[in-house]
Amino acid sequence: MITSSANPAIKEARRLATRKGRYAAGQVFVEGVRLATDIWRSGALPERLFYAPDLLSPEGRQLLAELEAAGCRPLACTATVFASLSETTTPQGIGAIWPLPQLPWPAQPSLLLILDGVSDPGNAGTLVRSAEAAGCDGVLLAPGTVDPFNEKTLRAGMSAQFRLPTRVCASWSEVELLLPPTLRCFVADAHARTPYTAVDWRLPAALVVCNEAHGASSEASRRSAPVTLPMLGAGESLNAAVAGAVILFEAARQRRPDSRNSQ
Repeated sequence: MITSSANPAIKEARRLATRKGRYAAGQVFVEGVRLATDIWRSGALPERLFYAPDLLSPEGRQLLAELEAAGCRPLACTATVFASLSETTTPQGIGAIWPLPQLPWPAQPSLLLILDGVSDPGNAGTLVRSAEAAGCDGVLLAPGTVDPFNEKTLRAGMSAQFRLPTRVCASWSEVELLLPPTLRCFVADAHARTPYTAVDWRLPAALVVCNEAHGASSEASRRSAPVTLPMLGAGESLNAAVAGAVILFEAARQRRPDSRNSQ
């Protein structure tokens, strides 16, 4: 039983709370039954497992048993020590260190999501989750975008980052290296004239969703054609995560086999 937050294993896990710490170690700490279960179901095995017996729910105990059976050696902690690892108000008593996923980038992606300076972790995570659900081949994070493995981003993404190829790019040059020459980019823009439904999303395409406050970067604007979501109400625009999801699911609708004859 670990009884001190000064324990080396606990200190190692806490270092992963920062972006610098995560990428230096190539690891991320994830806390919570639902999120850890989703990652485990994705096929990833934790490198280190922590639990607090007094905090575990029946679901937490079941997950702990599954991970032990898979070969993990869990480290028991007091509730106080485990709370020092958790960023939630009510810790669920189970958390693990996982290797940062390195899913292969698709050779010929046909539908991508690009996040351009999306700094809100809730929006970024929700967009990654929507991208997976809509059948995207991958997600690119352009400069200024929040880390996809930030605790809040992971939680909002429901661990989609462990199932969908995701690349953090330091520049738009890096973004473009991962885009096939024939792939067209469209950027969501409340002031555009072309509605998103007028685009033929059956062709290879990428959707760029940008920062709500600052709009698209100059690089995104140069590379992308603007599309808009026509609105009936008095509001000027939708939340970035909502707008992105609506457009991605229009692309998914058009790409369904039963929709091709109706275009």
